Amino acid sequence: MMEDSYVETKVEALEDNRTKVTVTVDAADIDARIKKTYKDFANKYNFPGFRKGKAPRPIIDNALGKEAVLATVTDDVVNGSYPLAIDDCGLYPVSKPEFDESGLVEGGKPYAFSFTVAVKPELELSSYDAVSIELPAEGATDAEVDEQIEALREHYHTFEDASAATKVKADSYIDLAMKATDDKGEEIPSLTTESRPYGLGANLFPAEFDEQLVGLKKGQSATFTLDMPADPPIMLSALSGKTDKIAFEVEVKAVKKKILPEVTDEWAKDTLGFESAEDLRSRIAESISQQKAIVLPRLKENACLEALAERLEGEAPEAMRESAEATLIQDFFQQLQSQGMTFDRYLMQQGITPDQFKEDVKKQAADVAKQDLALDAWARHFGMEATDEDVTAEFQKSGVEDPAALEKEWRANGQLHMVRQGIMRTKAVYDLMEKAVVSEADPAKKDGEAKKPAKKAAAKKSSKKDASEGADEAAEKKPAKKVAKKDDAAADGAE
Repeated sequence: MMEDSYVETKVEALEDNRTKVTVTVDAADIDARIKKTYKDFANKYNFPGFRKGKAPRPIIDNALGKEAVLATVTDDVVNGSYPLAIDDCGLYPVSKPEFDESGLVEGGKPYAFSFTVAVKPELELSSYDAVSIELPAEGATDAEVDEQIEALREHYHTFEDASAATKVKADSYIDLAMKATDDKGEEIPSLTTESRPYGLGANLFPAEFDEQLVGLKKGQSATFTLDMPADPPIMLSALSGKTDKIAFEVEVKAVKKKILPEVTDEWAKDTLGFESAEDLRSRIAESISQQKAIVLPRLKENACLEALAERLEGEAPEAMRESAEATLIQDFFQQLQSQGMTFDRYLMQQGITPDQFKEDVKKQAADVAKQDLALDAWARHFGMEATDEDVTAEFQKSGVEDPAALEKEWRANGQLHMVRQGIMRTKAVYDLMEKAVVSEADPAKKDGEAKKPAKKAAAKKSSKKDASEGADEAAEKKPAKKVAKKDDAAADGAE
């Protein structure tokens, strides 16, 4: 690998955040490379009439082709020099370089080659004042504890018969008797029953089935016929393709009313295993507090990043969004694999289509790219730098046996800019969070944002990560070539 003293670089800014770099390697280094390559070829190949390593240049040229050595040296020069030039020039590429045609090296002459690479834009923020954010209060509030207890009461509810005058509503729970026949008038045993508990709105039957029951009272009946849906719900799925219509005779045997348990010492002890109702509240409060202690720092970071990204003036380039999208998808499928879950099962649980998933990831990737550029602007504005000492420290924190060798490898591969970028963004995040003006969120405001299904499994990585954590992500990126039971119930709602 060549030394920096042999390299001269020239940087030219082009349009659309593209930069042209011209690298010149002096003649002495070119000659040394040519000499070494001839020697390598002489030792590598067998040339009749000559001992290993002793074949002269004309013999090698005649056997392998006159340009074989020069082409090898040219590739070595380009692939060994351009990564160093990227790092030395302080560039932050967002795409692979595109090389200009520059011919082959010649003995006794310096060699120059040029490449163009898209780099991240240096956008500005509309303001560099401290961001103002809202966060939930630390610890557990009475309202939060009450909410968890209500969830427990709902979970342990029972049903009793309501009065005979009670009408069936769209969310009622009832007992019914039912007879079902197919389009040939034959009884359908799987649906026919003398008594079946049924909750309206559970999507076990088509919505039209529930509509026929609404307004009925105990002892009243309804007779109706439904077309077999193209996408039948659970109770009808086994009949798909076997009948076009289903005739129902349904009688309401009883309308039920939900009974929630009272929060007493007996209930807390006998049902949930706590010592008393007060012990239940205390344990729930403790669980919520512990959960908040874990999630609040991340909530603060995310809130700060979102607020800062809103100040970004300009748009992230497509290459950055595509890179963020690729990382999100890779992380997502790694999580699925670790959880032993298939993609189809995940989509079914979330109730989304593959196209909706893709669109959500694209939106997340756009957010990530904006936040990254906003952090870059913040770091630049406040003079934050990633020193050589900072970079070395990151590799030392990586836990590898030889961090110095890994750092050298990353430099040779043109990857150190990734570490420097990570260091500066980490410094920016800490500074941003330290300066943030935090107020307590109104507990009456529940999570108003629509659920983003992909984020549940494909959440972006924290910006506050050691640059060494990115080693696995970049290790595969080769340089471009010229020619990568007790506390459970209480903890569930603390997040």
